[in-house]
Amino acid sequence: MMELTRLVQKMVKESSWWERRGIDCSILAGAFLCLPPAFLLLGSSHILWFSVGMLLMGLAHAVITIKGTHLASHAALSESQAWGEFWAVFFIEICGSFTARVGVHAHVKMHHAHTNVIGLGDSSTWKIPFLPRTVYLFIAPLAVPIITPLVALAQLKGHSLAQAVRTILMVTLGVYSQYWLLINVSGFQSPYSTFLCMLVCRAMFSLPYIHVNIFQHIGLPMFSPTCRPKRIYQMTHGVLNLPRNPLLDWTFGHSLINCHVEHHLFPFLSDNMCLKVKPIVSKYLKEKELPYQEDGYLSRLRLFFHKYQELMVFAPPITELVGVQ
Repeated sequence: MMELTRLVQKMVKESSWWERRGIDCSILAGAFLCLPPAFLLLGSSHILWFSVGMLLMGLAHAVITIKGTHLASHAALSESQAWGEFWAVFFIEICGSFTARVGVHAHVKMHHAHTNVIGLGDSSTWKIPFLPRTVYLFIAPLAVPIITPLVALAQLKGHSLAQAVRTILMVTLGVYSQYWLLINVSGFQSPYSTFLCMLVCRAMFSLPYIHVNIFQHIGLPMFSPTCRPKRIYQMTHGVLNLPRNPLLDWTFGHSLINCHVEHHLFPFLSDNMCLKVKPIVSKYLKEKELPYQEDGYLSRLRLFFHKYQELMVFAPPITELVGVQ
C-alpha cells in the first residue's frame, strides 16, 4: 500500500490546481449557471421548453446534490479546512437537505473507514428488506427527496441545540429558495404544482443514485469487525467500479462511478484526480495479482433483480481472506 501511495502522491504533486480541483469546481459552477435558464424555461407555456427546463433543473440538481455533496463530505473542494467546513454545510445541508455532521460521519468515518465490515460500513443502511424487489429497485427511490429531510430531522437527536437549529435553518433555506423561485420567477400559481415540480426535479436521478450505492459494495466480500484484512485487501475485494458513462460521470462524478476503487483507496482525491490516477492504480493492483473489480450497470441490475433476497434481505456471509496476507 505504501508503494502505491507514493506513486499516487507523486502524480498529485505533479498535477496543477486545475487538475486537482479546478475541473470539478468548474462542473459544479456550470450546474449553478444552468439554474437561471431552467427557472425561466419552467415558466414557458410551451410543453417543449417547459420539458427542457425540467430536465435542465433535474440535471443541475443531481450534479449539485450528488457530486457536490460527495466532494464536500471529503473536503475535496478546497485545501482550507474552514472553506471545507463551509462547503460541507452549503452542499449537504442547503442543497442536499441533510445534516452535514451526520453525513460526513456516516460516509467518511464509517463507510470509508470500515468498508464492507459487518455492522459498521456494510451498506446495510441501504437495505429495506420488507420491500419487494420491483418496488425497491424501481419505485421506492423516487421518494428519496421526501425521505432525506425527514431522516435529517430524526438524526438531530443528540446534537447540540446550535447544530440542530443550524441544520433546520439551512435545510429550510434550501427548500424554500427553490419554492420561492418557482413561484416568483417561473410563475407557478399553485403550491401543489410547485411542490410536484420540485419533487420531479429532485427525484430525476434517484433511481441510479440508489442503484450505484448498492451495486458497488453489496454482493462483494464482507468482513468481520474482529478479523478484517489489511486496508488494500479490504478495498480491492470490497469495492467495484462501473464502466464509463457520460451522463453519470458528469452528474455523480468519477469517484462514484468508474473510479470507485481508486476513491476508496484515496478518498481525499477529487473526481478528476481519481480518473487521472486510475491507470496507475489498476496497473499496480494487476501486477500484484490483487482484484480490480469491474462490472456493467445493467449486469449489476440483473444480478440484484434475480438475487434480491440473497443480497438485500438475508444477512451476508463473512469472508475470510486466508493466505493472502
